[in-house]
Amino acid sequence: METAILLANNFLNLLNEFSIYILIGLFIAGILKQIVPDDFVIKHLGKGDVNSVVKATVFGIPLPICSCSVIPLAQSLRKEGASKGAVQSFLISTPITGVDSILATFSFFGLVFTIYRVISSIIIAIGVGIFQNIFEKEEPKKTTLQFNPNTNNNFKQTQNLSFGTTPQIKKDESSSCCSSNSCCDSKPSNTKKSFSFMGALKYAYVTLFKDMVKPLLVGLILGAVFTTFAPKEYTEILFENEILTYIVVMLFAMPLYVCATASLPIAAALVMQGMSGGAAFIFLTAGPATSAITMSIVYKTLGRKSLVIYLTSIFVLTFLFALGFDIFFGDLDLVQFMNHDEESSLLSNIASLIMLAMMIFYLLPKKFKKT
Repeated sequence: METAILLANNFLNLLNEFSIYILIGLFIAGILKQIVPDDFVIKHLGKGDVNSVVKATVFGIPLPICSCSVIPLAQSLRKEGASKGAVQSFLISTPITGVDSILATFSFFGLVFTIYRVISSIIIAIGVGIFQNIFEKEEPKKTTLQFNPNTNNNFKQTQNLSFGTTPQIKKDESSSCCSSNSCCDSKPSNTKKSFSFMGALKYAYVTLFKDMVKPLLVGLILGAVFTTFAPKEYTEILFENEILTYIVVMLFAMPLYVCATASLPIAAALVMQGMSGGAAFIFLTAGPATSAITMSIVYKTLGRKSLVIYLTSIFVLTFLFALGFDIFFGDLDLVQFMNHDEESSLLSNIASLIMLAMMIFYLLPKKFKKT
């Protein structure tokens, strides 16, 4: 009984710590969704050069897209003519540097770690894209003209995906990139839109939250389990060798599908058990960028060689930045909130109740919602 109470208490402590930041981050993301044009990114990502990679990274920062929604959007960018390097940079930078992820990182790990994570993630995203363009050159595909005898001397233009242009692709409604409407809401559209406050709220607390609710709950549960049951004396021995810890965490995080925000409670729990901040950085960066789903999409969309370049670049760059954090900021006490017996503020409790209610609502089977 005592263990169950401790488990529930640890779960609520994790939830209280970042629920208000998630709700605020989602609200800002909803506003950004209304402000940023849907086709803003696609217009700038054609050429396979450094400029397109930097643009993909920078454009990905303000976009309100989670780890789930970024996958179909990345596929759309590739179909619209974005270079392989730009697509890879976009896949890395967008979910990690989302406003909800940044605020949640600050709630758990403080300002220094948050700034380091954002800046290093941007550099990693740019680096991966540049390595892709260096080691796998793409030849611009030519535009061909075909004569159609059934028309009055009109030429039918057939475009392959040529870089530097934005080809018009006929979309097949029957072959959607994903089965859920929430993911497909992130697809670009050429239609102009006016600002809608209700649209911002709907995108924030329906579309985005529905995308992250399952991995978020899994992250909270795993974080509470690690905090409750992991013997600190053994975990500290495991985490004594930093380099070995980096490798173990990398191998553990790479195939695991936990989105950039949902991975935070797990990382916080591991840090409280003695894991270094650098190892936490690896988990928070490699996990969202190299999940099994993302790797399969990179392989299918960009090819085997691109996948090898993608994983190798992330592994090397993340490893170096993790080592740098532990060298320069290893003495920081990152996670402090569960080391005190202070009561949570009323605002945090209200935010936690709202988030719990939203989780229950979206996770309930449809038959229960109708009754």
